[in-house]
Amino acid sequence: MLALFIVLLINIQTAVAKTYEIEVHGMTCAFCVDSLQRKLTDMPSVSKVQVSLKNKKVRLETEGDAPSIDTLKQAVLDSGFTPVKITVLNDENNPQ
Repeated sequence: MLALFIVLLINIQTAVAKTYEIEVHGMTCAFCVDSLQRKLTDMPSVSKVQVSLKNKKVRLETEGDAPSIDTLKQAVLDSGFTPVKITVLNDENNPQ
């Protein structure tokens, strides 16, 4: 019975977790990557942040009560960059 409860709890958490991909304009150096990564990592419910200077994109994973898209946009703007497009991904290969 306990194992069933744990499996249900994991499934509920997975259903709430989201992965976002943000196209960012204005990143030009490693310092840009570092400052953006720090800003997004410090946000509540954000569990993982990957910033690609080459692709000018950020991929972040959230847990539980995910930040809104407006909150993500504002965090990018507050870091000194422009969020061009935010996509919510179901998984690595399947955009919503």
